[in-house]
Amino acid sequence: MTGCAAALRLAEAGQKVRLHDAREIAGGASGRNGGFALRGGAAPFDVTAEAIGLENAVSLWRRTEQTLDRLEELAGDAFARTGSLRLAADEEERDELAVELDALRASGFAAEWIDEPLGGRFRAAILHPPDAALQPARWVRRLAVCAAEAGVEIREHSRVDSLADVDAGQVVVATDGYPSGLLGELEGLIVPTRGQMLATEPVAERLFDLPHYGRHGFDYWQQRPDGRILAGGFRDSALHEEFTTEETITAAIQGALESFVADLVGRSLRVDYRWAGLFGLVMDFLPVVGRVPDEEDVWVAGGYSGHGNVLGLLCGELVADAMLGHEVPELALFAPARLLG
Repeated sequence: MTGCAAALRLAEAGQKVRLHDAREIAGGASGRNGGFALRGGAAPFDVTAEAIGLENAVSLWRRTEQTLDRLEELAGDAFARTGSLRLAADEEERDELAVELDALRASGFAAEWIDEPLGGRFRAAILHPPDAALQPARWVRRLAVCAAEAGVEIREHSRVDSLADVDAGQVVVATDGYPSGLLGELEGLIVPTRGQMLATEPVAERLFDLPHYGRHGFDYWQQRPDGRILAGGFRDSALHEEFTTEETITAAIQGALESFVADLVGRSLRVDYRWAGLFGLVMDFLPVVGRVPDEEDVWVAGGYSGHGNVLGLLCGELVADAMLGHEVPELALFAPARLLG
């Protein structure tokens, strides 16, 4: 997603652009994620405001809302403006949601409080009206078509192992959690992290109208238009195993997901699909976008900490703007050099 977004922006500015993908378009986590298109960053709004300042947090949230609008324009029927529901599994999380709700409203962001959602299964929830449900693989392939139509040469199954093999004036590495070997001292500081999901058989009744996520994002699910329930999470039950580059599913987490869905629905459902993908976790939960330290012509965009469906589009365009010589204020917050301490 990030690579296609950057390539499109650069090509529209008249640059000659080639995009290399070690697999195929949408073959990695860009095409196999949970399909949540959420405003903001990986951390709650109030936590982000405390970390980077209220003005910066407001600016970031506004930019992601604008990016959601752009995503809607580009993605067609792969995008549905449903809103999303962030749920509190216990009283502690309910208190955290209440603090975030106050902070969001004080800064002028739309948000609604819901008591005892899903029949009282959860303690409370915040409805985020701007958010959306996404069919990610279909969306990324459409973005790639836009890039190709703008003149981008796309080479699939073409892994770049050395920058010396790339005859380009500037290079952007946009692999998020997938190790590239091209980032020097930054390599590994965007931590490869596995997320696992499943998709059930189609369910006739409409149980969930929008994406849901709770337990600080460790559980997430939605019901697709065809009735299937997509569920992911429970990474915290085996954290030491999920910091990995192996895109394999595990019995423990898949079993937990099956039980979770059965509990939500009230009966066991057949599982038709299971998969895993890698995202890039960053310890301060901010993206990593800008020049690679000590490299004049090498750029990086990634580190979305599991929130790449909106941030990937935004950061792909931001890094392209910076490569074109435009002033991009956000890069002061997202500077890769900060990871080096």
